[in-house]
Amino acid sequence: MTDQPRPEQRLPVPRPPAEGPVERFSAPPSAHTYGLSSERAARIVRQSANARWVGFLAVLVVVVFVIVYYFYDLGFPGIPGSSRLAAEAAQQQVTAISRGYQLFEANCARCHGAQGQGGIGPTLNDQAKLATHLTPAYIRSVLTVGGRYVCGNANSLMPVWADTNGGPLNYVQIDDLIAWLTATSNVSFQGTDPTTGKTVTIHPWTDPTYVMPPGATPVPACWLDAFKNAASPSPSASSGTAASSPGGGAPVATTLQLTAQNIAYDKSTLEAPANQPFDIQFTNNDAGIPHNVSIKSASGAQVFMGEIFPGTGSRTYQVPALPAGTYTFVCSVHPSMTGTLTVK
Repeated sequence: MTDQPRPEQRLPVPRPPAEGPVERFSAPPSAHTYGLSSERAARIVRQSANARWVGFLAVLVVVVFVIVYYFYDLGFPGIPGSSRLAAEAAQQQVTAISRGYQLFEANCARCHGAQGQGGIGPTLNDQAKLATHLTPAYIRSVLTVGGRYVCGNANSLMPVWADTNGGPLNYVQIDDLIAWLTATSNVSFQGTDPTTGKTVTIHPWTDPTYVMPPGATPVPACWLDAFKNAASPSPSASSGTAASSPGGGAPVATTLQLTAQNIAYDKSTLEAPANQPFDIQFTNNDAGIPHNVSIKSASGAQVFMGEIFPGTGSRTYQVPALPAGTYTFVCSVHPSMTGTLTVK
C-alpha cells in the first residue's frame, strides 16, 4: 500500500505555465456596424408604408361601416320607412296593442262590452271620450285604484287591476292594456273574434282624424248619470239596430221568445222565416247585469244588434227580413252566451 496524498496536497491542481497569449475569436467587422445598409433601410421604409396603408384602409372600413349603420338604424334622408329603429318600435307597439286586446277581451269585455260599447260598465269606444278623457294617465289611475277613482264610489264594481295595489295584472300587462285602449284605428293586427273564435283583422277604436265639434260638452268624469239615462226606456220599448229596417212597421207573423238567466240563454236554437221580418221577445232575468241579442251571419258580419239593457226587464227586438241561412245569435256583453238561428 502506497502512501496517498492528503486532500490539502491534491488541491488545487497546479496549472502549467502559459506559453504565450491566446488568440481570441471575434465576429467579422461588418457585424459591428452600427448603421443600416441602404438595402435594409429601403426594406424598412417599404414595410412602414405598407403598414400605414393597411391601417388607413382599416380605419376607412370602420368609418364607412359606422356611417352606413347609423343611417340604417335612423333612416336614410328622403327615403321614408328606411329606419330600422322606427320599424322595430312600430312592431313592438303593435305587439303590445295585440296583447292589450287579448287582456281586454279576457278581463274587461264582460262589463265594458267586446267592442267597448258598455254594459255593466261605461262605454269606452265613444270618440269624444277617447279623444279627450281616456288618457294613459287616467286609465292607469283607474286600473291602479279601481272605480272609486272615477265617481268616488267605494262600492264601485270596477275592481283594482294593478298588482301594486292587490290586483292581478303586472306593470307590463297594464302598459299593454293602455296601449290597446289608446291605439288609433290605422293600426291593424290579426286577432281572435271572441264571438266566432275565428282569426280576423282587429282595429282599435280611436279615429285619429276625429275633432271635437265646437261647443261640445266636456266628457264627464263620472258616467253614472248617463248610464241611468241609457237604461231608462220602458221595458216594453222596441229597440235594435240593423243593416236594414223592416218596412212600414207592419205587424209581423213570427215572434220568438228568448230569456237570459244566470248569464245564459234559455234556448240554444231558434227558427225564423226567410225573407220576412220577425220579432224577438227578449227577457233579461239577471238583475243588474246587462244583456242583449245580436245576430251575425255565417261570415261573422253583424246583421242586427239589439239594445243592451240591465235586468230585470224585457225588450221586443224588431229584426228585419233575413235571407235563408244559418246565423249566430249572441250577447254583445257576454260572448259566451250564444246560439244558432236558422232562417228558412
